[in-house]
Amino acid sequence: MDQQSTAEPTARCWLKTWAERLSFWPSRSERLVAAQTAQSPGQLDFSPSRRRERSLCNGVSPWLAPLATVVTQDIALPAYFNQVRVLGQERLPMDGPLLLAPTHRSRWDALLLPYAVGRRVSGRDCRFMVTLDEMKGLQGWFLHRLGCFPVNQARPATATLRYAVDLLETSHQLVVFPEGRIRNDDSPMQLRQGLARLALLAASQGVRVPVLPVGIAYGHGRPRFRDRVGICLGEPLLISGQGRAAAVAFNQQLEAAMLLAEGQARIAIGLDG
Repeated sequence: MDQQSTAEPTARCWLKTWAERLSFWPSRSERLVAAQTAQSPGQLDFSPSRRRERSLCNGVSPWLAPLATVVTQDIALPAYFNQVRVLGQERLPMDGPLLLAPTHRSRWDALLLPYAVGRRVSGRDCRFMVTLDEMKGLQGWFLHRLGCFPVNQARPATATLRYAVDLLETSHQLVVFPEGRIRNDDSPMQLRQGLARLALLAASQGVRVPVLPVGIAYGHGRPRFRDRVGICLGEPLLISGQGRAAAVAFNQQLEAAMLLAEGQARIAIGLDG
């Protein structure tokens, strides 16, 4: 074997190693979806799930998502926060559908969750269900290309719910903030029923999805420069039953688990639980 043929595979391996380190190599979820939706040359994908995605968002950009990972996780988070502690990563399912149910204390939450469970940890991107207002303007342009999609909290559209189930059917991890708003004070936690109903809908379609409670705590109610952050992943929960009664019962279970995870995150950064 000549020197040139030996050097080429070595160079490719070196480039792949650095691409993976910088997250410019496709994530496992991207490779999985690509394999599942592979089309013959010249054939367009007109599947119902693809049409639903196009009506709601642009999916995950193969160039913007890796760049956003580098900017947020290697630059923004280390520059702003003094410490970010992640607890319970051993509880994170690495395969299959997953619903993440985090507490919502700040806009920083949306950057911290991919840091704790995203492509560098699980090989999967976080897909976010967000409000209609968040998908507007310049911010909306980015969110449309980073795997986020909008939901009308008052009256969720059938296409939105069906698309969320599509993502779960293809083993994505989907983030839904059960509180539906930012709570940066000590007011009681109040969960909406959207996440529970989505889990029930997925179960009715044959998708048994675990729900992972996540607690996020900051050193101050409103995060300050060089603040500390704690993120705690709780034990996965499974919903059972049908109808409104099942959703209400699960919400009570989920709320207790989220409060417990948040308390553990607070202790990890030196606050009272």
